[in-house]
Amino acid sequence: MGGSGLYEISGIEDLQEINIDTPYGKPSDKLRLGKLGGMQVVFLARHGRHHTLTPTEIPYQANIWALRSLGVRWIISPSAVGSLQEQVRPLDMVVPDQFIDRTHQRPLTFFSDGAVAHITMADPFCPILSRILADAGENLIPEGRQLHRGGTYLAMEGPAFSTRAESNLYRTWGCTVIGMTNHTEARLAREAEIAYSSLSMATDYDCWHEEHENVSVEMVLENLYDNARIATEIIELTAKKIGEIRPSSKSHSALKNALMTSKEKVPSHTRKKINLFTSPYWGHYKNT
Repeated sequence: MGGSGLYEISGIEDLQEINIDTPYGKPSDKLRLGKLGGMQVVFLARHGRHHTLTPTEIPYQANIWALRSLGVRWIISPSAVGSLQEQVRPLDMVVPDQFIDRTHQRPLTFFSDGAVAHITMADPFCPILSRILADAGENLIPEGRQLHRGGTYLAMEGPAFSTRAESNLYRTWGCTVIGMTNHTEARLAREAEIAYSSLSMATDYDCWHEEHENVSVEMVLENLYDNARIATEIIELTAKKIGEIRPSSKSHSALKNALMTSKEKVPSHTRKKINLFTSPYWGHYKNT
């Protein structure tokens, strides 16, 4: 899932682009399929390849549904973030392990309209994928920069950056980085039984740091483009490792004990929309 400044992944072989219609509308862009590091991969630019979608406008449900329909079981999310801690310097990378959600205009579930599921989100990032991602990052990050394992990602609505008061509040909460997209994706990915991890690339110190200039789009993009090449190499190495070991993840069975509504009570139009996720437990839905 490519974010700000990362609208394509170089090095994908046998590339093809496809359009997918989903029960939740169109995804952000065409999905690009190919091979990276010997692994079959799918790339999707979450804001669109020309960055035409705000964080709120991203069709999160359609994106995750489309990826799952292609058999995706692992999502790596390289994302631009602001640093909320002194030790996480601009151009450092973080593989976070927790979230705090401050969004308020997002679809956060596939399960509504007559179907209820309560997934476990205590550990919102897949620890197995995060470890593989962090190992790859430590091997490839340039000297003078640091990859940080663990930390809390504060998800804000956007598209405006934080006020200084908000930035300082989030620091008191112990948050590590701040971004606008990953929490929504992670929640929906868990319901879709896809393992999810973030490669959070610090572009600035948000606006709390008095000795550094306030965050701007120009600053974010300059630092993000500097990290884009490294991020691509990290993603390729991670994909290669996953292809070699094919690990399992608890995320891949997240719905097993989460479905609350009896399938007989779920309206047919809802069953049809979520059949992609529920068929292993409820059987394949046939609209009769």
